[in-house]
This record gives sequence, C-alpha cells and structure tokens, in this order.
Amino acid sequence: MPEAGGGQGVFVFVVLDKLLVCAALTVVGCPALWAQFTDPHTYNNGPVGINQLTIGYAYAHANASIDSSLIIAGAKLNLNAGILDYTRAVSFFHRFAWVEASVPVAGLTGAVTGTAIQGSVTGAGDATLVFGALLKGGPALSAQDFPTYEPTTTLGASVTITAPTGLYHADRILNLGSHRWSVKPEIAVSHPFGPNHNWEVDGYANASFFSDNTTYHGREILRQEPIPGLEGHLSYSFTSNIWASVDTRYSFRGNTLIDGIDQDNSQRNLALGSEVSVSLSPQHSVLLLFAKGVLHRNGPAYADFAVKYIYSWGRGLK
Repeated sequence: MPEAGGGQGVFVFVVLDKLLVCAALTVVGCPALWAQFTDPHTYNNGPVGINQLTIGYAYAHANASIDSSLIIAGAKLNLNAGILDYTRAVSFFHRFAWVEASVPVAGLTGAVTGTAIQGSVTGAGDATLVFGALLKGGPALSAQDFPTYEPTTTLGASVTITAPTGLYHADRILNLGSHRWSVKPEIAVSHPFGPNHNWEVDGYANASFFSDNTTYHGREILRQEPIPGLEGHLSYSFTSNIWASVDTRYSFRGNTLIDGIDQDNSQRNLALGSEVSVSLSPQHSVLLLFAKGVLHRNGPAYADFAVKYIYSWGRGLK
C-alpha cells in the first residue's frame, strides 16, 4: 500500500515587500519546502480496505529572492510544521486505488538581515485531497489474497487538489495559506527488479496548475503559469521491513504575472533527497525524509527534514 502522504503538503506563501517565495513542504507526502516530492513506492500495489493514519513533523530552512535578478543573502525562513493525514485503499473498477486527505498546521518565521523586515505566524496551512489508482499491474486484492501477489511493473495516475483553507491575510508579511486553488495531475511508472525484487525504480511526471490570487498585496492579482516536474526514485529493500531510497526532482517554468505584468521570473529547480522506511509491525511504521535544493533559479535554496509515524488498520490486516 502506498505510504500515506505521497506528494501532498503545506503550501507556504511568503511575501516580504516584493518578495515572493512559494514553498511546498512534503510532510506526509510533504507538501512545503519539501521539494514537492511524491514518495517512492507510492504507486505500489497493496490490499484494499486498509486505512492509514499519519502524524508527521517537518522542519525546513530556506533563503529567499526579492525578485528574479536579486538574491538577498541575509534572508532566512524557518518552518516547523505538523500534519495529520488519512488514507483509505479502495477498489476502483477492480484496480487498486486510494483516497487521501491531509491538514497541516505550521509555524513560520522570517527575517532579512540588516533590515526591519521580519515576522512570524502560526496556524493552519492549505488542506489537500488526493485520488490515485493503478491503471496497470495493480489488481484490487483483499488483505487475505494479497500475500500471493507477485510484484510487477505498475502504471499509475493521481490528481492532488489543494484548497485555500490556510491562514492568509493580504496585509501581513508572512502567510501559511496561498489564497488560491491548485491542481496537480501525475502519471507514474514503478518497476521492481533484481533478486527477490529488492530494487525498485520509480519515475513520475506531474504539473501544478494554479488559480489566481486576487488579493495579492491586498489589491493586486497574482497569476502563475503551470510548474511541470519530473521525479526519479531508486530504492533498495534491505529486509521485508526496511527500505531506503535516493530521490531527485526537477521542476521548471512557473512564471508569474502581477496585474497582467510579466515578472520574467521563470523557475528552474533541482532537488535531491533520501528516505528511509522502517516497518515495526504490520500496523506501525516510521518514515524519515531529507531533501535539499541544489539548483534554484528564482526559487529558494532550502534544506528540510521530516519524520512520519504511520498507523495502519483494516479487515484482514495482521
């Protein structure tokens, strides 16, 4: 079953005067400075009828851009976020599928060294809803029948909807909500290989589309072009209970317009990361994640860490 929180998260929208920083922390799917990774193994088959409750914590540190041509070296942003996430595995036209909902709560502080620009905010972030399904290689199986399933290549798809439920005040420096909707469709291929299928490679392609923020700076209209992204994950299972991965994500475009004026700030971002999953029992598991932005044009340089506790239950789960 996919780890809860694949590819969702807190959407942090920070405005420092002309400063625009968009950060997505994948706390459970660490949606916020979290490099917007979708977790490896998200598109693996699993038993239907299983529930997962995830409690996560993430910390992120980032610098910020004042505009597309100037980086303020003294800018500092620190984010502490917690998230509550629920996932339900279901059968969709006899294929394995899942529905996931998450709500983040975060505290954000920001300052620019040598200036009076600083602030902090605590509250709810933008909530997300995900629906995903395996289109190939993932028949819907009960928990009793699943042990006979032989891992194979899967083709899957999902759509993530982020709602503007987070704390947002147009006249304040720091905000936890984006005050706009976003939709992220994704298609994925996962392929196990090697002795006993210990190795797995995942490839994801996605794009985020945004509605307008009609109260940017209180009175302006912020419009943003879509942000396409490509991800790769290579993981190895040391035992049936422990696996680790190396992850990478590349995203680009996302140019913004304010009241119709092109800001000429198209992004180009490359992030690297790693995850470790430890299953303590069929009901209890822990996931550790780390990510760092190594290439960031018109985007923040950042590093973040997250830990997630996942509790699973359902009929037939032992």
